[in-house]
Amino acid sequence: MPEISLNVLDVAENSTRAGASLVTITIDADFTSDRLSIVIDDNGCGMTPQQVEQVTDPFFTSRTTRKVGLGVPFFKLAAESTGGSFTIRSEPGVGTTVTAVFVLSHIDRMPLGDINTTIHTLVIYHPDTDFVYRYRYNDRSFTLDTREFRQVLGDIPFASPEISAYIMDYLSENKLETDGGAQY
Repeated sequence: MPEISLNVLDVAENSTRAGASLVTITIDADFTSDRLSIVIDDNGCGMTPQQVEQVTDPFFTSRTTRKVGLGVPFFKLAAESTGGSFTIRSEPGVGTTVTAVFVLSHIDRMPLGDINTTIHTLVIYHPDTDFVYRYRYNDRSFTLDTREFRQVLGDIPFASPEISAYIMDYLSENKLETDGGAQY
């Protein structure tokens, strides 16, 4: 994948397929420690220890629509090829946490990419899943929590044009305020 945000999309899609009602995505760019940490945590069905071992094998997938699953193995390779790390913790009936750490300055690190569109896509196209998105850039941060939006909006769907546009503006404006428009 050409950008990290697409890996985030892939793993979060796995979370929704696993029946998660809540997916928390944290992006933490810390230039002081030269690390970009990405954590995707869900309360889906979880995996057995055997499934956790197999999930980084490109020839393993639990999906019946195809015989390979490349998303998680590519995400792992992308993080580790920068000198970073990749871990998956999971428990059946509890959920899964995927953590990828990248060395920010490494020449092989892919760009973060369009994380705003990734989060927007997840929120709009998974109306039955709540998302908490935390974006941190050095010592500044913001959070989007769809549970708070639901309290204000009631039954108005996120996919309605006005709400969809508002969510995208919220993401764009808060990211810009947090990181000053940094591209990394």
